[in-house]
Amino acid sequence: MTTRRRVGPDRFTGTLALVRLVLRRDRVRLPVWLGAQVGLVGFSAAAVQGVYGTPEAQAGYARSVGSSTATIAMTGPPTAVDTLGGITVFEVTFTALVGVALMAVLVTLRHTRADEEAGRTELLRAGVLGRQADLLAVGLVVSAACAAVGLGIAATFLAVGLPPSGSLLYGASVAALGWVFTGLALVAAQVAEHSRAATGLCLAVLGAAFLVRAVGDVAGNGLSWASPFGWVQAVRAFGEERWWPLALAAAVAVALVALAGWLTTRRDVGSGLVAARPGPARASSLLVSPVGLALRLQRTAIVAWAAGMAVLGVAFGSLGQDVQELVESNPDIAEVFRRTSGGATVVDAYFAMVMTIAALVAAGFTVGSALRVRGEEAAARTEWLLATPLSRSRWLASWLAVTVGGSTVVLACTGLGAGTAYALVSGDAGQVPLLTLAALSYLPATLVLGAVAVAVLGWAPRWSGLTWGVLAVCFVIGWLGEVLSLPQWTLDLSPFTRTPQVPLDDPTPAPLLTLTLLAVALTALGALGVRRRDLVAA
Repeated sequence: MTTRRRVGPDRFTGTLALVRLVLRRDRVRLPVWLGAQVGLVGFSAAAVQGVYGTPEAQAGYARSVGSSTATIAMTGPPTAVDTLGGITVFEVTFTALVGVALMAVLVTLRHTRADEEAGRTELLRAGVLGRQADLLAVGLVVSAACAAVGLGIAATFLAVGLPPSGSLLYGASVAALGWVFTGLALVAAQVAEHSRAATGLCLAVLGAAFLVRAVGDVAGNGLSWASPFGWVQAVRAFGEERWWPLALAAAVAVALVALAGWLTTRRDVGSGLVAARPGPARASSLLVSPVGLALRLQRTAIVAWAAGMAVLGVAFGSLGQDVQELVESNPDIAEVFRRTSGGATVVDAYFAMVMTIAALVAAGFTVGSALRVRGEEAAARTEWLLATPLSRSRWLASWLAVTVGGSTVVLACTGLGAGTAYALVSGDAGQVPLLTLAALSYLPATLVLGAVAVAVLGWAPRWSGLTWGVLAVCFVIGWLGEVLSLPQWTLDLSPFTRTPQVPLDDPTPAPLLTLTLLAVALTALGALGVRRRDLVAA
């Protein structure tokens, strides 16, 4: 009797080699993700210690957030918010959980579906490599990164003097949520045929999970248990601490990874379980012009960003009334506000701050949209277009026109969402046009970042991704510049710092015109480079 010999490598052969490859490729990206998330949480934790260091301040905070449905929808039910640990968790939860989920999704898809789409996975599998080695390698690296974020957050909590048990529990909950979304991204990489579709699927699930948790927490009907955000928040760090909800998150993460592994055996390399639908036999009139083609390729991103930023605006707007009550009920916060606001109202100062943050987030669309030009070039689709009677200048101008229009729509939706939500909770409809103007006043600043991307891809296209680093620097300056006591010349490096903070400041045209001219100059510089250089594929 003979046994059948296995032909070819084991399904996990080469996993360790791929782990080293992933770490090598992301030797900069992963430390930036980790440092940014742990740093933001750490600075927030330190700020909480300074503002709510007295029992009176903690009691006032507990009274204000306990009755706010908008705050509960954003950050979950308050737990032990009459203690420093509970207040810290309540303040950093949104940033920590959404941040680790985004990291898990984006890094996972970068090394799975994006590599398949670019043909790198097929090249690797031409060697001695197991069919599921890449999935396991990416899962291990991203899971370790999520664990590192959790440990870093726990360490920052311990550094500011919070109890060890609650610090470790909260750090573990952040890591567990990252593991769930790592598994989700691995499944999405098997389902979708393109990386953008997989990313959109994961972000849609993330948004739906957050919404389900918010509705469940506000209604108090247990619906939040249908969301992974609800599972990790149920640990109640620094309160009635419970470790068992993390077992549920870990079990779901393992199940998702196993499902992804099984799905890899049901499809071919480069394809998805759900194939992209075929296009119509005849092109629409929209696709006749280069502007129409650029709009067609970016319309999904524009709609998704506009909807997402409108939701963010609604969240910020619905909290406006609660912020005013919080300041009025806490003497320490009121004193800090009186020293820094320059006589402005609480609501105006609050919206000036959150509109800056929202504009920085919206700048992500502007940068990504401008860099789509590089993506089309790297995929060799630009060559086909330029083989027709289409000049490079007109081709580039078409894409940039869509970028400008899309950025305008995204910012307008942000302001409309914030103004409408605040009008509904306060009855002050005058904030709708004012906050829309406040959001749109940041359009020149966002276009400067888009112009930086164009300038880099015009002269050094392989380095165009560094524009994301410029956005990250602007984000740190805008969010933490004053906390870190950065010198004024450093703050002035960001175009967002030079933008009038409406409604706190008057919308003076001079700085907006200066930023617009800077954006035009950088764009012209990039266009000159595009005209003078050869096309560069991936």
